[in-house]
Amino acid sequence: MTSPDRIVRTRLWRNGVLELEDFPFEDVSQYLGEADCLVWVDLCEPDPDHLAELARELDLVPQAVEDALARQERVKSIRYATHTFLTVYGTRLATGDGSDPDRAPGLEVSRISAFVLPRGVVTVRQDSGFDIDEVVSRWDDNPDLLKYGVAALVHGLLDAVVDGHFEAVEVLDDAMEALEDILFDDRAPTTELQRQTYRIRRDLVELRRVVLPMREVVSAVVRHRKDLDSPAEMDPWYDDLYDHVLRASEWTESLRDMVTTIFETNLSLQDARLNTVMKKLTAWAAIIAVPTAVTGWFGQNVPYPGFAQLSGLIFSVVVIVGVGAGLYISFKRRDWL
Repeated sequence: MTSPDRIVRTRLWRNGVLELEDFPFEDVSQYLGEADCLVWVDLCEPDPDHLAELARELDLVPQAVEDALARQERVKSIRYATHTFLTVYGTRLATGDGSDPDRAPGLEVSRISAFVLPRGVVTVRQDSGFDIDEVVSRWDDNPDLLKYGVAALVHGLLDAVVDGHFEAVEVLDDAMEALEDILFDDRAPTTELQRQTYRIRRDLVELRRVVLPMREVVSAVVRHRKDLDSPAEMDPWYDDLYDHVLRASEWTESLRDMVTTIFETNLSLQDARLNTVMKKLTAWAAIIAVPTAVTGWFGQNVPYPGFAQLSGLIFSVVVIVGVGAGLYISFKRRDWL
């Protein structure tokens, strides 16, 4: 089997002890056939031909291989005769420099597909957005779990994904608290508040699509953990993982309700502020209408400075333009226009 021209990482544990790393891609099928070996292969942006070749050697189901290469796939867990296929999404909030408001930080998702074999796991990533080093560090931090086989590898992968969901939810929660701070600030620009609310709602919708189905995925893995030869010692780890998934799902749902409340509250406050502005304008219009009506009724066209002269016309035009501009600036600062 030829080596792919994309990023490939390999690891081999023997009896729970790390023995080899970044070994030749050609030796994957050989090590997977040894009873005391545990193998991990990571393919980032794999060439379809190489993945198909690996699938033939490892007897992977063609439908699962097709799903791993597809552009869009839902979060799922499917049990086949020879392996289990998982599709999950890692999340992160992209950073921005803030110079362009239309390209502000937002949620980014990266799909990770995994073929869970009796003695190994093959992960396939369509891009490098998901930090696979975080998964590796989970395995290195708990080397005593690797003696339990594939169940430990799957747990480390799902645990890193779920923790990424938690981080994204936490950041969105902080952003929502910032919205609450400026919601009742009369000096805050209404347009910016609406823009930020829309972005958070958009990110929450995207996050909800990948977080909520994780309950079924982890639940399916827990139900079929005997297929992974998972010993009883792994049960507390998977129970804790499932608890984290439920918490992330409930947190996402509560934020969804909260951002809807903020959006509706903002609309209500805009209506209240508009009513206040209308009352102020109506009051001033009533005050001005009285002298206007009196002078108009009695026709008080008496001589004034500049009467019947060009300077009077210029002075009146300057007064009209100046007062109009002053009112415009005043109303604009109060966001009445």
